[in-house]
Amino acid sequence: MSESNVHHATVNAITANVGRSTLAFKEANADRHHGTAFWFNDLIDTTADSEVIRQYLVTAAELTRYDLGELTLRPELCEPAMSAEKLLMTDFADGWVVLGDLGVAVLPTAGLHAHGTRKGWSWATDEITDGLAANDEDIARIGAEPQPAYILGHDMGEARGERLLAVVVGEVARGTDGDVHWGSTVPEGCAGAPVFVGTELGGGRLKLVCVGVVLPGEKQNRIATFDRIRTAVRELAAEPGAEPDREPGRYREAGRRPSWWRRRLRRQ
Repeated sequence: MSESNVHHATVNAITANVGRSTLAFKEANADRHHGTAFWFNDLIDTTADSEVIRQYLVTAAELTRYDLGELTLRPELCEPAMSAEKLLMTDFADGWVVLGDLGVAVLPTAGLHAHGTRKGWSWATDEITDGLAANDEDIARIGAEPQPAYILGHDMGEARGERLLAVVVGEVARGTDGDVHWGSTVPEGCAGAPVFVGTELGGGRLKLVCVGVVLPGEKQNRIATFDRIRTAVRELAAEPGAEPDREPGRYREAGRRPSWWRRRLRRQ
């Protein structure tokens, strides 16, 4: 494929396969901490007829450190579609587990699923799967020479706060510090979002890879890569007593009666 065809094929693959994998969020009742989170299925085990996964929301840790969070519910993410457009979550910072010094935080999603069930709807999302998330070899192929890359995030839009889904076109490269970086300014609201590259395999085939999470920064934004995220998540889940446990918390549609759920990893 030509460079132009690879570009269009990659954008089409992103929208077709993971277009429902992201959530816009921010600090509620405040015009700050606008970010994007995404659903990630960590593959734990597989058999001939089934897969065992643990599911998380993933985003930039810097954007989660406040008490009351607000998620934007796109109609296509809920079955049946919700009348409420916002989901408020108290104890927001407490629900996220920060992954060491990666700059990334994860939120076990069982509480989100339980909340939907309680309200009579279910999530209808795409997820970043183990097959899409970059492995060691994928990351090693990113060198100092910039290559085309794509952020799938929710920027602020022309009408501030509308948070429409966008594919942001740019480049990634390995910096002199050894880390992978996004080569230009990240639009406000897109920090915490997944970053993708497309690799041509020949014969008209394309491999779509999620490199990792783009972190906040003024420029040359660092990307927390999935080889390290996957390792950190599995170490976290392997800790004694780390099986997610349902505890009191609050998830509620804006303006509606609260439903009391929170999911947090319990450590001993």
